[in-house]
Amino acid sequence: MNRSFWIIALIAFINSLSFTILIPIIYLYGKQFGLNDFQTSLLFSIYSLAQFFATPVIGKLSDRFGRKPLLIISLAGTVIANFIAGTASTASVLFLARLLDGITGGNNSIAQAIISDVTNQENRAKGFGIYGAVFGLGFILGPAISLLAQTISLGTSFFVSGVIALIALLITLVFLPETIQSKAEQAHNIFDLGLGNLIKGLVTPRVGVLLIINFFIGTTFTIFTYAFQPYFIQVLSQNSQSLTLLFVLFGGLGLLMQTAGIRFLTLNFSLINILFLALFFRSLSFVLMPIWANVVYFVGISILFSIFNSLVQPMVNTLISLNSKPEEQGTALGINSSYLSISNAVGPVIAGTLIDQSSPTSYGYPLYLAGGLTFLVLWLAVVTRRRYAVKTTSSSEIS
Repeated sequence: MNRSFWIIALIAFINSLSFTILIPIIYLYGKQFGLNDFQTSLLFSIYSLAQFFATPVIGKLSDRFGRKPLLIISLAGTVIANFIAGTASTASVLFLARLLDGITGGNNSIAQAIISDVTNQENRAKGFGIYGAVFGLGFILGPAISLLAQTISLGTSFFVSGVIALIALLITLVFLPETIQSKAEQAHNIFDLGLGNLIKGLVTPRVGVLLIINFFIGTTFTIFTYAFQPYFIQVLSQNSQSLTLLFVLFGGLGLLMQTAGIRFLTLNFSLINILFLALFFRSLSFVLMPIWANVVYFVGISILFSIFNSLVQPMVNTLISLNSKPEEQGTALGINSSYLSISNAVGPVIAGTLIDQSSPTSYGYPLYLAGGLTFLVLWLAVVTRRRYAVKTTSSSEIS
């Protein structure tokens, strides 16, 4: 791995800190503004819906004009949006801040495109594994920082997140070189900014089926990620501090799997088989979680979930990258991030609709649904595997 890779890995780590500081508090922050469970689900969804439309545009522009300027714009948007959210006095301003963050939220897709630029096919799975690992490290330290910020106020977490994003922005400005080797040709129509690729991507050979699979992966996952927070707080009678500590646990296990775990597994199994294994245990975990309303039991199942869940996105991202042309990495990964974003918009709304605050039992319904649907996603991935298999997924070719 060269110098550019480690610089973007550092930027990705800092960006993950900024992102994960907010995860444990958005639900509770929305509650401070008098939002109900369905309305707080919309707070999650507006960010993701904005990303759905913006990310392919950002990915396309990064293929045309370079990764660095678009990453600068994305990080600057995060800084501004978080400062607005931290000073919000009404729910409408908070929604506006989340919308702005979503519109400029191409940070991850650009970072993934940079990894594709600076790694060869044999090392790409390893590169995405390290990328996932630094994001996992952010999941350890981000919630821990959030825990400290919460002692002042939930809004303080947004300020801290904005300052950390500003650090990532400064590092990008000063240290990150441009990594794209061959920029995409300028379109004759200057308004062709990649939105058409949202449809085109679905019929792209080898990539389209992965985009569909990842959309459903994202939908089932975000049904879970929204639902487990009110379940943990309302049904298991826990607080924001214990919820944050659970995120720290998720991050620690994710870091372990995305460093030592992925290296071991890719030496012995294909990327596709690792993906199948991860999806199976993710599905099983979702179904098991709400069976017994006991916090020790829930944490135990969460450990099983976290171990295998951390493998899913590195495998999917690698498969999409390996099935895409070198000059279209930003576009392909941007479209992938876009479909993940729309799934992130759909999942919380589904979960919020199923929850009835007057019925504690209903808090478990989205978890059962996420588990059942993820088993269907696994089935889809298995029956379509020949359409996205790549030769470089054999264990002898990945170091």
